[in-house]
Parts: sequence; structure tokens; C-alpha cells
Amino acid sequence: MKVVAAIDSFKGSMTSLEVAAAFEKGVKKVYKDAEFIKIPLADGGEGTVKALIDNLDGKMVNIKVKDPLMRDIDSFYGICGDGKTAVIEMAAASGLPLLSPDERNPLKATTFGTGELIKDALEKGCREFIIGIGGSATNDAGTGMLSALGYIFLDENGNELEPNGENLINIKSFKDDKVMKEVSEAKFLIACDVDNPFYGTNGAAHVYGKQKGATGDIIKILDDGMRNFSNVIEKIKKTDISNISGSGAAGGLGGAFTAFFNSELKPGIDIITEKIELENKINGSDYVITGEGRIDFQSAMGKTPSGVAKLAKKYGIPVIAIGGSVDDEIGNIYDCGITAAFSIIDSPMTLGEAMDTKNAQRLVEKTAEQIFRLIKQNKKN
Repeated sequence: MKVVAAIDSFKGSMTSLEVAAAFEKGVKKVYKDAEFIKIPLADGGEGTVKALIDNLDGKMVNIKVKDPLMRDIDSFYGICGDGKTAVIEMAAASGLPLLSPDERNPLKATTFGTGELIKDALEKGCREFIIGIGGSATNDAGTGMLSALGYIFLDENGNELEPNGENLINIKSFKDDKVMKEVSEAKFLIACDVDNPFYGTNGAAHVYGKQKGATGDIIKILDDGMRNFSNVIEKIKKTDISNISGSGAAGGLGGAFTAFFNSELKPGIDIITEKIELENKINGSDYVITGEGRIDFQSAMGKTPSGVAKLAKKYGIPVIAIGGSVDDEIGNIYDCGITAAFSIIDSPMTLGEAMDTKNAQRLVEKTAEQIFRLIKQNKKN
């Protein structure tokens, strides 16, 4: 019996490896000699750095950078075992969770700290980058990140502007003579799971501005600024990013990568599964286990369970998904290749009890044992 566990973290409760280890205990209560392979996963969001450095013999780098409001914070990124590939979660420097609800202000918030992470990795010799851009607090079109790397943005009088959402409308030109030369040597793979254009009714400000603290008037200011900056980019760099799918991701950060760097925007789960060669590891297994904290209709939309299941489906391998909760409307996940989905909750309990790490591990172990008891009995028949 060979079982491969490729599970996302249960955010706020268990890491990917903690979930897999608990599941392994349950399986081995039934199949003591089972070969059980644990593969930590993420979909480009929280946990991406840890998943990749765990799989690729990497290391964590701790560093002080600026938060979205230019305050010093402790942050991190990863360097893979090859010493050349950096893995960054932009939310670790420019993310919404770094701000309290009353601090959220996309007019002032900046991606400068994300640029500092990239700069440090470049200085350490990295030239390949995997960057997850989910969970941003910003709508500065990536100007903060670009500023940290040496770009200078100017108004009509040639005055330098602070890189934030408020000043996008005032940008008339930019200078790149002080940009790190290493930037031109680097390649950026951007984990992006949305298709929003740079501006407009489906663009960054209109779709995501409210959750970042923007009201109706502020959303218009931001969207007008995005339109202006897009026009400046087209004029100077001869690149039209206005309608590129994903250019509006992370408050326009996707567009900045597209316009200024050698980059590619791609679904996060695809980036990660390809990088760790998950398909090869799954092939030949009897069962594949996947999951995340909540299994719902979104699990089929570029999330870890669907990415894993699509690979297993190629080889006809049954896929069992587990979650802290399983929604009623999950019919679409079966089309991806998931055979069945199970909630680990075994009795009424509070959310705090369900998310307690030790209790959650117990629940995963118990669920795994029951599933594989059924599998064993079915094989006897």
C-alpha cells in the first residue's frame, strides 16, 4: 500500500506537514507497513515559502522590512536548495493582516517592503523568483516595490513622488538609472489566481479596494490613478498592460511585474506542483490524500485539492480530500478527480476547539483510520 499525502495547511491550526503526519498515524493503525509519502503543499498564498523550502531542501531567511505603512517589521522569504531560487510571499511584507481594520488605507499603503525582500534575495545571488501575490493591503500598482529596487517616479514638475496609491494619478514619468543591475538578470514566476485587468470596473481598485479600506470616492481616485500609470507605462515602455489578465492582481502588482520585469503570471498551484515534480511522486501510488481547512466550491478553482486531484486523475488514482469543514455545494470538485471529501469534525465543538492544533491532529488521525478501515474491508470483499 502506497499513500501520498499532498495537503495544504489548515490555516491557523496545522501546517501541511502536521496534517500529513496525523493522517499517516491513522493509516498505519490499519496498514502498519504502508509506504506513506508526505508532500507539503500550498497554492501560492500563505504557506508557499515553507512548502517549497521543505520540498526543495531550502532555508528560511529572516529580515526586517517596511510594512504597508512604512513601519519596520520582521519578515521572511525562502531560498531553495539550489541557492538561486527565492520564494516570496508578498503578504509577508505588504499584506492585509499586517494592518488593523482602522489602519487600512490603500491611498497610503505601499509594496515597498516586498521590493526589499526581492532586493535582499538579489544581493544574495538569487536570479529565479517565485512570488505569491495574494492577500495584499495595497493598491499602489507595484510602485513601492519598484522604488525599493531603484525606480524613481516623478510628477509633471520632475519632483519625486512617494510610491503609494494616492500618487498614481500624479505620475508623469519615471527614472530607472539607479535600478539594481541584477534586476535585469532575474526571472520572476508570479503565482496569480485572479484574472482582473489593471483598471476599470473589473480592475484592481473596483474589485478589491473595499476590502483594503477604500470607500467609493477613494476607489475612483485609485482607479483613475491606475489608468494614468498604465498610460505612462505604455508611453515610455511601449507596453500596454491595461487588459492583461491578472495585471490588476494585488492592487496592480501583477501589472508592475509584467511591465517592468522578465516575468510570467501563472496559477500558484501549477507553479508549485511543477517545481516539486508532484506528478512523478503521485504516479504509482494506490491513494492520494489532499485537503485544506475548508472544502467548498472554491476548492475546484485553482486551489490545492483540485491541483492535486487533476494530476492523480491522469493515472486513475483515487483521491481522498479532508477538511475542517466540507460545504454542501461541492459537486464541482468531483469533476477535478476527487473521489470523496470528509470533514474531520466528529462532534459538536467550538471553532476554537476545532482549530486547536492537538485536537485537530487527533481528529485527522481518527478520520484517516476510519477511512482506511473501510478501504481494507472493501478489499476483503
